[in-house]
Amino acid sequence: MLSQLPITMARIAEIEARLEGVATPSAPGTRSERIAPGSFAQALGAAYAPATATSAPGGAHGSFDAIIQQAGEATGVSADLIHAVVRAESDYDPTCRSHAGAMGLMQLMPGTAQGLGVTDPWDPTQNVQGGARYLREQLDRFGDVTLALAAYNAGPGAVQRHGGVPPYDETQTYVRRVQRYLQERVSGR
Repeated sequence: MLSQLPITMARIAEIEARLEGVATPSAPGTRSERIAPGSFAQALGAAYAPATATSAPGGAHGSFDAIIQQAGEATGVSADLIHAVVRAESDYDPTCRSHAGAMGLMQLMPGTAQGLGVTDPWDPTQNVQGGARYLREQLDRFGDVTLALAAYNAGPGAVQRHGGVPPYDETQTYVRRVQRYLQERVSGR
């Protein structure tokens, strides 16, 4: 029954968006759609999310520090970079789902999640670990943070075809946003 919960949540959000205009449109250049505060789907998502996702002191960012730190240590990817990607992808919302179907904190597409061994992309730990592994793959493949971020957003094929960051407004904005968030984290110490 719980395995069907993410599908049910997505369907509820879709119905609410159609009937009541509950879902907020994503900002230009972002991939994610947020469920409006107070919606049934959000309440359902909060009930489904592990206690650490909502009850840790320090707000949403602090509640995922340990998960992000562990994923960084396991993959060799900077925890600061993972934080920046999570912020850009979902703003630390583990129930976030994009119009394209990307899920969770690091907005994993179903096929990508499956290929990374993520059995429950709604589980924050699995999602961040899978996203960090995917980011590591892109860093290894391209040897450059900017290109790895572009590949994370647009896919490695697009980066290869264009010989660099693809000329897509969304991807170019995404890369700049993640780099800005990373710089804010590093300079905020």
